[in-house]
Amino acid sequence: MHPGMITVLLIFGLPFLIVAGFFLIWALKIVTGGSSRQKEEIQADETRLIQEIHQGLMRMEERIEALETILMDQDRKEARK
Repeated sequence: MHPGMITVLLIFGLPFLIVAGFFLIWALKIVTGGSSRQKEEIQADETRLIQEIHQGLMRMEERIEALETILMDQDRKEARK
């Protein structure tokens, strides 16, 4: 397998785990229920978590674009040889 493909797969693995964990925690909180104050705290935590996920995904998008540029430059260099 091409090293670039392995890198991209590893990069996408982390957000997948984060999103899966978020939904697991979210599902557990729904099942357990709670008081209205707890629900407000949960909503605040969920909002914060979603914002963190969004920021992480934006940074990942920038990294992927940088990796794509690097890989394309390597391919161009190899093609010239």
